[in-house]
Amino acid sequence: MARTRTAGGRRPVDSSALRSVGYDAASRVLEIEFVSGAVYTYADVPRRVHQELMDAPSHGRCFGRTVRGRYPYRRIR
Repeated sequence: MARTRTAGGRRPVDSSALRSVGYDAASRVLEIEFVSGAVYTYADVPRRVHQELMDAPSHGRCFGRTVRGRYPYRRIR
């Protein structure tokens, strides 16, 4: 079943930590919405990292292992 996109272009994910994930391949920006409602962007994220995050059995665990602390980020909400 295809997932719908949020208004911000993110796809909902089944996770206890993350609500939705978006990625812009042209700018290499990953956008994460957490279950708290906070939204962060991460810069210079390779496409393979986004794909690994989306394919992971645990999105939150994968985020902690492959994204958190590795890329420049900014809170946007």
